[in-house]
Amino acid sequence: MTNKERKELAEWVVVYAKQCGASEVTTSISHSRSVELEVREKKIETIKESTEMGLSLNIYYNNRYSGHTTNNLYKDDLKSFISEAVEATKYLAADEFRKLPNPSLYPESLDRDLKIYDKNYDLVTPDERIRIAKEIEEIALGQSDNIISVSSGYADSISEVVRVHSNGFVGEKQSTSFWAGAEATVRDMDARPEGYFWGGSRYFSKLPSVEELGKAAVKSALDKVGQSKIASGKYDMLVENKNVPRLLSILFGAMTARALQQKSSFLDGQLNQQIASNKLSVKDNPFLLEGFGSRLYDGEGLASKERTVIENGVLKQFFIDNYYGAKLGMTPNSGSRSNVEFELGDKDQAEIIKGIQKGILVTGFNGGNSNSTTGDYSFGITGFFIENGILVKPINEMNISGNAMDLWQRLVEVGNDPYKYSSVYSPCMLFEGIDFSGM
Repeated sequence: MTNKERKELAEWVVVYAKQCGASEVTTSISHSRSVELEVREKKIETIKESTEMGLSLNIYYNNRYSGHTTNNLYKDDLKSFISEAVEATKYLAADEFRKLPNPSLYPESLDRDLKIYDKNYDLVTPDERIRIAKEIEEIALGQSDNIISVSSGYADSISEVVRVHSNGFVGEKQSTSFWAGAEATVRDMDARPEGYFWGGSRYFSKLPSVEELGKAAVKSALDKVGQSKIASGKYDMLVENKNVPRLLSILFGAMTARALQQKSSFLDGQLNQQIASNKLSVKDNPFLLEGFGSRLYDGEGLASKERTVIENGVLKQFFIDNYYGAKLGMTPNSGSRSNVEFELGDKDQAEIIKGIQKGILVTGFNGGNSNSTTGDYSFGITGFFIENGILVKPINEMNISGNAMDLWQRLVEVGNDPYKYSSVYSPCMLFEGIDFSGM
């Protein structure tokens, strides 16, 4: 089924649901294909390939709402599926806030090309996928005599989705992604440290090199050799760029309309207030070319817009979806983030380390939790002890704990090295006086 045929079917579904008595309707029809493979000891361990097609249907009947899914796309069968969905919705309790977004919030145009679709996806052969995984393993195995094992892999996917609303929205989206990387285990006395590294791209031709992926995976394991605890206390904390999103999740979880409406956000009442140091400026950029979170509209059809979320530490926006936005009396602006960008500093991680007298470089978080209602957090960490600008030794089994409002006020420096294999393009960040517990 082509995207044109999916669009025609989705439009028919909406019309038929209205004929069955629905007040409002949304439907989306998706087609996706994914391939995954794993190589170990120079042999192919697993190959998984899947193709999926499905239809999602949301029915609104006099402020009653229900959601339904099926992978049967034959019209004769869909007729009974749709009519039964409408009838079932009539028995639900009414909710005055259950309605489609105002059409004024939909995109005026969908002509913009965000470069998230590789038209050559079908030209990637099974041999090329296997070659990449095998070469990553080979390079990784050559990095050290202390390697116990390496498992390398490759994955790609293609997705095509059409979405139609009964009040005028019609959207189509095509996207691809390609990923490769490895996991490594190394010897260390009585321990077996593990590390990994994966990188990706929207385009096959722009995948990271096998050399970068293989070397980085082994390095992340070797860096843990000789880990130990150090004394508890307050240390400056430099968080590696790819691990910053774990700390940001404390803020993002409290910035949704759902959290605000359900009184489970420590940021309630903080709009236009200082919630972090002036070093933190965050922008949501849905139009980043080749971005992993790039989009012209969100899952509700709301038009994407660039928005400043935090400016010099001041909270400027919440993530407002249609339903909870209506409950709060707030205009929807999308209840989810797209690509997250930061105002960068002028130093990379290595340069920032040189200026730290006594601190800890955090290279990973192990477990832990955070509370969006209070902002309290507690995370296990691994990393390196820093003294006089030098990485002295690897550490583990340490914990950080505190409150997010205090944590982000302690941000003193932002790096210039945004992590590029994620929709959160976070640089490394330095916090002063963080509580660590260990020995």
